[in-house]
Amino acid sequence: MTMIKQLAPQDEFVGFYLLRELTVKQTNGNPPKDYFDMVLGDSSGQLSAKFWDVSTADKETFFPMGLVKVRGLAHTYREKLQIKVSKMRLVNETDGVALTDFIRSAPIRPVDLIHTIKNVMASIKDPEIATIVAFCVDKVEEKLMHYPAAKTHHHAYFAGLAYHIVRMLEIGDFLCKQRPFLNPDLMKAGILLHDIAKPEEMISQLGIVSDYSVQGKLIGHISMASNWITEAAIRSNIALDSEKVLGLQHLVLSHHNLGEWGSPVQPQTAEAVALHHIDAMDAKLQMVEDALDTTPETDEWTPFIRGLENKAVYRLKI
Repeated sequence: MTMIKQLAPQDEFVGFYLLRELTVKQTNGNPPKDYFDMVLGDSSGQLSAKFWDVSTADKETFFPMGLVKVRGLAHTYREKLQIKVSKMRLVNETDGVALTDFIRSAPIRPVDLIHTIKNVMASIKDPEIATIVAFCVDKVEEKLMHYPAAKTHHHAYFAGLAYHIVRMLEIGDFLCKQRPFLNPDLMKAGILLHDIAKPEEMISQLGIVSDYSVQGKLIGHISMASNWITEAAIRSNIALDSEKVLGLQHLVLSHHNLGEWGSPVQPQTAEAVALHHIDAMDAKLQMVEDALDTTPETDEWTPFIRGLENKAVYRLKI
């Protein structure tokens, strides 16, 4: 079977893939003809694909998140690798493949990630901060076992959100030791809470986001998490104007840094400045790691990475 990562321009191939996305579109011809605009993926990566001249039967057969056997040609379109599908069918029992074979996941077991998160929560010394964090995490604890951190940008795979949080906690622990003026409880809480509402913002199956929820579209994870902090404080009789509540809300509300990136305010506490850069560092390094992992080792350059200002990464021969 040919893996996505192994494909190169002009490769003719046959393989099994997950139909991650599928949209029926029409050509510009006269008369227009229906075609599938798709994203095919496996555990090594994903590629855009086109299946031309689809029939009514095809439109009633193929749907997102289905497994398919594909015959196709890899080619370059607008400097990006793409697949032209010549033949496609649904997977059957005799093919011997399962959906989980095609899912990318965090390199650490979800149960171990949650264990680490729980240990960090238990290490928060301030009882009010610990209470607020526990309330917010409890809302999504089950989903933390499998939800991604984003739809496409970074940690966009099974248990990606928990993996992102744990990696940030490691960086935060180092910074608190290096910079003693940072409050360890606030740093831990900010990292745990900054994306905690992502599972309510996105609709995901096996780490693949199909859409954003109504709450996600109308409110967004940043505002939702801030609201959860308020709710936790009210339920626990913690003053809403206390420095702890304001500090936690500010960490969440400012962690994207700029308004055009989703933050209503910019970081204006020491911990908020640190949180923004910890988040950005982990996200961007993960984008690089994922791009290198899903690019054939024979390629000197990765594809353009949207989260890195559409720059490609060069693989040094050292």
